[in-house]
Amino acid sequence: MIKIAIQGTLGSFHDIAAHKYFEGEEIELICCATFEDVFNAVQKDSKVIGLAAIENTIAGSLLHNYELLKQSNLQIVGEQKLRISHCICCLPDEDWNDITEVNSHPIALMQCRDFLSRHPRMKVVEAEDTARSAEIIKMNNQKGHAAICARSAAEMYEMKVLEDGIETNKHNYTRFLVIADPWQVDELNRGKNLQTNKASLVFTLPHAEGSLSQVLSILSFYRINLTKIQSLPIIGREWEYQFYVDVVFDNLLRYKQSVAAITPLTKELKILGEYEDGKSSN
Repeated sequence: MIKIAIQGTLGSFHDIAAHKYFEGEEIELICCATFEDVFNAVQKDSKVIGLAAIENTIAGSLLHNYELLKQSNLQIVGEQKLRISHCICCLPDEDWNDITEVNSHPIALMQCRDFLSRHPRMKVVEAEDTARSAEIIKMNNQKGHAAICARSAAEMYEMKVLEDGIETNKHNYTRFLVIADPWQVDELNRGKNLQTNKASLVFTLPHAEGSLSQVLSILSFYRINLTKIQSLPIIGREWEYQFYVDVVFDNLLRYKQSVAAITPLTKELKILGEYEDGKSSN
């Protein structure tokens, strides 16, 4: 049995992503209120695996999770890309005319902005989690309340689905990172036919002309494909930034050579994980 720490409750998108990534394996979920709690759960028990959202194709990056990842000394062992589709649901004996308030996670609400604008009489109230919103409405029998969540969560908590697919953009995907204690990486990957073709790095650069372009030129020379670059200011060091970079490659040796080549040009370079590029799933 694999223990997985997720942010959110049963039926949340983290729950769905965990079951997709560990498909065919028996897992036990540890539901956490915050991402800090997820990282703490993995650090306290090396047998626990963490799963945390890192970016969404509409909402962008979860910047705080980059910092948690860097500070934790945990390793990325994999990723899962999940299509996000929302529905609006309510108590079984209610209908559209009864709804006066809708609850959900702020990012889910943002992703359904067009739908919500067509229903101006519904008061929009932010909550800690999509599935948890449905659970609370059902548990407390909150009349007049609706939740925006995954259809599977609505069904889990026996809620009535009023409308499905209410997200504004149908090309709505979230990328989740699977994180683990470094000592568990080999054991987790044992027996799996994985191809290491992606890596996540973080480094800082001197505040000097052309410092970033030099690094990017070297990666290009080694034919390393840069798929993401995210800069975050370093608190207390004016105009200095740390760069979080995702790269994909088809030759592991060439990737290792590129890292060796950029190391003298960077400061505090850290490999956050080397893993297989995740496939998208519905």
